[in-house]
Amino acid sequence: MFKIVIKATASRLSLGRSISLSTFSMGCALVAASLVAMPASASDEAADAFVSRVSADVIESIQTDASIRGGDASKVIRLVEAKIMPHVNFQRMTAAAVGPTWRQISPDQQKRLQDEFRILLVRTYSGALAQASNLSIVVRPLRSTPDDKEVVVRTEVRGHGAPIQLDYRLEKAAGDGAGWKIYNFNVMGVWLVETYRSQFAQEINAKGVDGLIIALADRNKSNAKKG
Repeated sequence: MFKIVIKATASRLSLGRSISLSTFSMGCALVAASLVAMPASASDEAADAFVSRVSADVIESIQTDASIRGGDASKVIRLVEAKIMPHVNFQRMTAAAVGPTWRQISPDQQKRLQDEFRILLVRTYSGALAQASNLSIVVRPLRSTPDDKEVVVRTEVRGHGAPIQLDYRLEKAAGDGAGWKIYNFNVMGVWLVETYRSQFAQEINAKGVDGLIIALADRNKSNAKKG
């Protein structure tokens, strides 16, 4: 469970029940890459300028890091934990993926879900990060005002075959000096949170919230054994 199949049709992409991470993992890699070098303070920087700058900086860094390109799992996981996850509104992402049930469950269940979902995404990012070499990102014009607290930054990833659509939902974090944080992203028309929400709902309906937590934990243990 918790795998994404992206199937091309004549006019759009559809989701299947089992999951292949080829194109979607590439998107994860680019999301990871564009967040790694996020500066401590970017409060005055426009969202599109931010994505453009850090994406270029980090892709260049990955290209020169032989251990990441070689698949050093422990180093990549440490990189993701230290440089990426602190810049994600992870509670919002988890709550959105769980859906209305989130407000009905206990704080302990919320914490366990968030912990397991975090591990799942760290592994997804880590497994895909090495694919971010030899790529470039074109940021499309941003439709927003300086006062907007939430924006969608649309980009196009180029370098391996046909261009890949990669869009970010970003929010302006509260507090002085705070920059942008990601809470969802879209790879070729597929939004991460909405995809997991459908899968989580099926598991909750079948086995309850605790069943979902167990399923996520089992998935994470299986991923850990694979390296």
